[in-house]
Amino acid sequence: MAKTLLRSGCLDDFLSLGENGQTVFDSALQIRETLRLRKQQAVVDSLAIPQPNDEGDRVDWYAPFEGNVVSWAAASDEQRKKALRYLDNCQANVASLIQRCQQAEKTAIQLFGSLLANALQFPGSQHVYLVDGKPVLTFWGFVNLNSSARTDALDCLRNTQEHEPVIEFLPEPPPAAPPVIVLSEPDEPLYSVAPTTVAAPVSETPVEPEPVPEIVPQALPAKKTRRWILPVAAMIVACIAAPLTYYLVSAPLAEPLAQVAPDVKPKPVAPAVIQAEPAAPVATLPVSTLPVSQAAVAETPAPEPVAAVTPPPADIPKGTMILPADALKLGSTKFLNGNWRVAINVKDSITGKPPTLRYQIASNKGTVRLVHGDNIVCKAEVFSGLMQSGTLMIKTRGNARCSDGSRYPLPEISCNAGANDVAECTGRYEGDTVVPVTFKKVSD
Repeated sequence: MAKTLLRSGCLDDFLSLGENGQTVFDSALQIRETLRLRKQQAVVDSLAIPQPNDEGDRVDWYAPFEGNVVSWAAASDEQRKKALRYLDNCQANVASLIQRCQQAEKTAIQLFGSLLANALQFPGSQHVYLVDGKPVLTFWGFVNLNSSARTDALDCLRNTQEHEPVIEFLPEPPPAAPPVIVLSEPDEPLYSVAPTTVAAPVSETPVEPEPVPEIVPQALPAKKTRRWILPVAAMIVACIAAPLTYYLVSAPLAEPLAQVAPDVKPKPVAPAVIQAEPAAPVATLPVSTLPVSQAAVAETPAPEPVAAVTPPPADIPKGTMILPADALKLGSTKFLNGNWRVAINVKDSITGKPPTLRYQIASNKGTVRLVHGDNIVCKAEVFSGLMQSGTLMIKTRGNARCSDGSRYPLPEISCNAGANDVAECTGRYEGDTVVPVTFKKVSD
């Protein structure tokens, strides 16, 4: 049964450790077999199986057993703790075996112990995978260029601090904080409110109002009449009476000025009838002789249920990568065949602009090409595949080789189906730096 491919890379990208001119990688298969014979199966299962190419400059690393594969960065904290305890036990068993080999008399056994001392060294956490929950090391026996073997080989897995990313992210403006409104309160109330009085409930028995005492006006004390007022009043009366007497004598037949009306009992008076203004004449219609039936109330029919209308899917831009559900179930990656323009949301350290990669893939194999700077062309081989979880993985065989002799780092890309099966992709660089990636098809 074919093993699961975990990682591929170029041997020139790393420094191989060894002893007396012999490297751990050159004796990798012999080391795994010797550990198996010495009943160290747990250590054997933690070392991936290397498979170099014909030219000897690249190597593929395969899982020693079958199972669901999860990268160290994608694993949960609990999975990492469990895997680290597993590797600690392997490291303790290897240390005990190294001590016994160094005390042996045979030179071959001593050499095996020296090589075994560097067997658990690896470049970084991005080279560790969990297969069925167990940790598996790739590129074991290697360290990064210009680096030396760590005193504790598992130190990079214990360090929880984030390393400085090699690729600079595009700055994003921070969200504006909403203004904080503080309401001040006065030390003392501006005015006081009288307590509200609650009216007593009204009793059903009518209460007669208390009689109000009648107020009788008192006569004001009369003032003493002055003596000189009387003659003046008599003259005024005479002046008024003279014309009146002349009028009465000259008109004897005139009606009396006033008559005493007889006592009349009050009678109830009916309210006056107010007649409205006559309206315009209305034409009278002849009485219908048609038979009239009793009116019936017609029931309003219940509204018919309206079928739910499913909104049409949003317009998908042309060339967008789609992960068909049927293809994912069958494990087919034919939809990936063709040329793709891949935009990565990072800044290039040389040009200061986001790089654009060109992927050409057919049958899960292909190449990636990048042009930057003064027409410097960088190329690398890529391979792809579907994981059991339905995630599409696109990896490169080491860093891209550039025309000026330099190396250009490339991300490990993973894609999952989003809304309307549109691919949602991210790229992961060394140091667990994750950036968004966008695929657009150029041609078939």
